[in-house]
Amino acid sequence: MVKFPRTAVVAASLLAPAAMVIAETATGVVYHDRNGNALFEEIDTPLAGVRVSNGRDVVVTDGNGRYSVDVDEDDVVFVIKPRGFRTVLDEKMIPRFYYVHKPAGSPPNLKYPGVAPTGPLPESIDFALYPQSEPEEFRAILFGDPQPRNLKEVEYIGHDVVEELIGFDASFGVSLGDVMFDNLSLYDDLNERIALIGIPWYNVLGNHDLNFDTPNDSLSDETWERVYGPPYYAFDHGPVHFVVLDNVDWQGWNDEDKGSNYRGGLGSEQVEFVRNNLELVPQDKLVVLLMHIPLTNVRDRQDLYRLIENRPFCMSVSGHTHYQEHRFITSEDGWRGAQPHHHLVNVTVSGSWWSGAPDEVGIPHTTMRDGAPNGYSIVTFDGSDYSIDFKAARRPADYQMNIYAPESVSAAAVSTVEIFVNVFTGSEKSTVEMSMDNRSWIPMEQVRREDPYYAELKVLEEEESPPGRKLPRAVKSSHLWTGTLPPRLTSGVYTIKVRSTDMFGKTHRSERIIAVE
Repeated sequence: MVKFPRTAVVAASLLAPAAMVIAETATGVVYHDRNGNALFEEIDTPLAGVRVSNGRDVVVTDGNGRYSVDVDEDDVVFVIKPRGFRTVLDEKMIPRFYYVHKPAGSPPNLKYPGVAPTGPLPESIDFALYPQSEPEEFRAILFGDPQPRNLKEVEYIGHDVVEELIGFDASFGVSLGDVMFDNLSLYDDLNERIALIGIPWYNVLGNHDLNFDTPNDSLSDETWERVYGPPYYAFDHGPVHFVVLDNVDWQGWNDEDKGSNYRGGLGSEQVEFVRNNLELVPQDKLVVLLMHIPLTNVRDRQDLYRLIENRPFCMSVSGHTHYQEHRFITSEDGWRGAQPHHHLVNVTVSGSWWSGAPDEVGIPHTTMRDGAPNGYSIVTFDGSDYSIDFKAARRPADYQMNIYAPESVSAAAVSTVEIFVNVFTGSEKSTVEMSMDNRSWIPMEQVRREDPYYAELKVLEEEESPPGRKLPRAVKSSHLWTGTLPPRLTSGVYTIKVRSTDMFGKTHRSERIIAVE
């Protein structure tokens, strides 16, 4: 893909300091940049009907491609990318679709630098767009919580997931928050590696991406704004509208235990942006909300529910928990929509925070707390439909489950032996069946309990003390099934066969050998 330099208005963030202005009106042009120099010139074509926002209001460009929107002394003005166009991409494939307006800059003496003083509001804040093909069907890559602590873990990410994705046929990717693990100096190192995939890469703010040396939420994203721009925004791709949310509400340090203090929350300004934005999005368009903290853990989620529950096509994705789960939000959580809302808690790249014994190439196995491997999701969009594929890091694409069974069992006790199957992307809408020795398929029962394979890993840690960080405490897996072996098996070696069918109608199969003695 051809890359273009950052627009002149983004570079304007390097202007000299000026007196702080409380309220002004930003104006500019959104245009088709025909010669690729990111400067609005006579050769370029102004674009009408494109949305621009200050993070609260959403305005639309007129017939001359012009817009105007109010700004204060700490605002980000951004274009909402329309279908069939892309924005400027920097050398790390980060979309540059915004102008940060901070006349006085970020607070001084932050541990990780924020935005330099931008000076006076530019006379015109122009946004360059470039035509691109965006068919009805396309794919996106979703990374949950890459979360490296240090450069070594940045290198893990490069080897564990980036290398196998280089050249992958997807339209763009998204990191769903906790891009870092507190060390914000590593953003460039990680961005350089993810850029090798070769597609535009969007980012969501997480609770480990904050400036912890700030007293409140409004100042907690200063470094984020310098590196990635606005903490929340929106864009179209193909027939789908994406809304990136910042649902980490930083409360400052807790004086009692000296620990960090945050909660899931959106705030009134962000809810206002979502409301104003969705008023301009047709009802028949699929809306996808991208966030860090799962939606059901956001304190003011009811305000968001009211804005999306009457839409026929809407789903949402988060990270944060370090396990994968399909949640279906119903009236039990205050949802008033005709159908449950589908919320995916995405698999994490870092798994269990890069813990567990190193494998043969030195990367921790970092199995997630629900017994599933670390990895990422590939989402296929087609009009208002979508389907989700789980991809385990450095594993074949068909590695979709783990069968847990003993190596051998007594023929006398065979019918009491319990078999467990962890279907990594399973949900309450999945069906899982088991067969042995080519007998009929037997439905398995979904249970919510700790994965026995993960429990075994924890026992080995205690008994053998392998190298690497200790795995975290297990959680009850939402995608675990159980069944028992059929009775009256004679001595011999058998194959346990398992097949699962997910909510999208995709069937996966796996086998495991077991001996009856």
